[in-house]
Amino acid sequence: MQFLFTMKDSGHSGEVDPDLYTRMGEFIAELSKAGVLVATGGLDAGTRLRSENGELTVTDGPFAETKEAIVSFALLEVPSREEALELTKRFHEVLGDGESTMYQVFGPDTA
Repeated sequence: MQFLFTMKDSGHSGEVDPDLYTRMGEFIAELSKAGVLVATGGLDAGTRLRSENGELTVTDGPFAETKEAIVSFALLEVPSREEALELTKRFHEVLGDGESTMYQVFGPDTA
């Protein structure tokens, strides 16, 4: 089962604690070694595409207040929703306060 974990911008200004990068690097290495991390990364402000009556409109972001923007993600491959929730809790232990969302990913193999 795959799960997508997204993290919103916490709205904190200033520099990020260098220790955070170290702890997150160690956690990502652990997940990679365990074979559960499919992909992870940061996201830019985005581009919105809208199709209407055969015409495509492209609009560059940002679209929402900074605190509403999704800034990072992790795609996990785990046996259960419960394990995905446990790993999401561990992401929060490293990242600290903030809001995230977890989605189960469905694809051709899950039909």
